[in-house]
Amino acid sequence: MQSQHEHRTNAQPALARKILMTDCADAQGLIAKITGVCFNHQLNIIKNSEFVDNAQGRFFMRTELEGHFHCEQLLQDLRQVLPAQNHMTLVSAGKKRIVILVTKEAHCLGDLLMKAYYGGLNVEIAAVVGNHDVLRELVEKFDIPFHLVSHEGLDRIQHEQALLAAVSQYSPDYLVLAKYMRVLTPDFVAEYPNRILNIHHSFLPAFIGAAPYRQAWERGVKIIGATAHFVNNCLDEGPIIKQDVIPVDHSYSALEMAKAGRDVEKSVLSKALQLVLNEQVVVYGNKTIVF
Repeated sequence: MQSQHEHRTNAQPALARKILMTDCADAQGLIAKITGVCFNHQLNIIKNSEFVDNAQGRFFMRTELEGHFHCEQLLQDLRQVLPAQNHMTLVSAGKKRIVILVTKEAHCLGDLLMKAYYGGLNVEIAAVVGNHDVLRELVEKFDIPFHLVSHEGLDRIQHEQALLAAVSQYSPDYLVLAKYMRVLTPDFVAEYPNRILNIHHSFLPAFIGAAPYRQAWERGVKIIGATAHFVNNCLDEGPIIKQDVIPVDHSYSALEMAKAGRDVEKSVLSKALQLVLNEQVVVYGNKTIVF
């Protein structure tokens, strides 16, 4: 008779789920080659999506896999069947870890806190960091650490060094700027390339920079929107992940436009974050492919 200890020892390890992202020059038979290697590794394909940029001759594929992984061997076998200069990532499909940066506005932060708490977002909010103390009480209601990193009395470099020290202790997969109203320097962005999400309160590329609702009101627009994008070294010009709009008319003041836009902002940010957490976004030049 087998003991309980022997039974546990002989049991098969649980199946893991990972996501394979492939980017390479386009060629015939790529889907068959990639899925064939996965089959040879006895991996089950849960979902597969692909896209070809015909103008650039580039192939992209996202493959959800389940099974027992020998990751290095799998990637090595895939490289042997793909064109040269390919790029692949194999990442866990599990919960990701984020740090949120804030200033004073609560609507985007509050939406993320609620959705994470009730399971609407499969994410761990490790901490919230603010350059003002206004949102501490809200954050601490969810038993999440809040760090005040004030910019008062510091130059930009000193402030970002303090900010980086606060953020890096949590080893986040991504940073989320939930209405964080300070421009990050290239040195800071370089620490988290294509891993900093921002919500901008206009339908980019229109109304870049400060006071976009006032700019929109002065222009007499008939729609206003919000844009979630990755942060790069150009203000509000990083690769766009998600956008949405709502109608307005001549009766709206700039303040009323801003109030109406808040619902769009929080919705667009949370949807963009969900896409990123699900590994559904590929940065390609200054654009994204969203599977």
